[in-house]
Amino acid sequence: MKPLLAIKGIGRDSIAGFLAEVGDIERYRHPKQIIKLAGLNLKENTSGKHKGQTKITKRGRKRLRALLFRVMMPLVAKNRAFKALHQYYTKRSNNPLKKMQSLIALCGKLIRILFGVLKKGHPFREEKMLRDIPRFTVMSLAA
Repeated sequence: MKPLLAIKGIGRDSIAGFLAEVGDIERYRHPKQIIKLAGLNLKENTSGKHKGQTKITKRGRKRLRALLFRVMMPLVAKNRAFKALHQYYTKRSNNPLKKMQSLIALCGKLIRILFGVLKKGHPFREEKMLRDIPRFTVMSLAA
């Protein structure tokens, strides 16, 4: 629990809510399983030649999805890495996301981070999070 509290912008209640909804983290082999549990995985509504929109499935735990979104709002405001990533997603020249789409993508990123901290024992580092996106590091070095 202490390594999770080291993430600036996440509180004790948020961590407790996440663990209550997810349960034992040892049951999961990959963070994609938790993303699917939350209903944050993407699906495309297509039929024949018609190519529809890509949206989240919303199949899964509604409370977990709501909790992640409620955690993401102050996290984007207070955490430097999440704020920079949100700005990158919304302002990039190639395929910019709308603000809500960016927040949902960051919810998936948060799940992957929490999984790594809880299951693998990796400490959270903002620099490593920003290094995961190669184009973002090139952009931040130029600025």
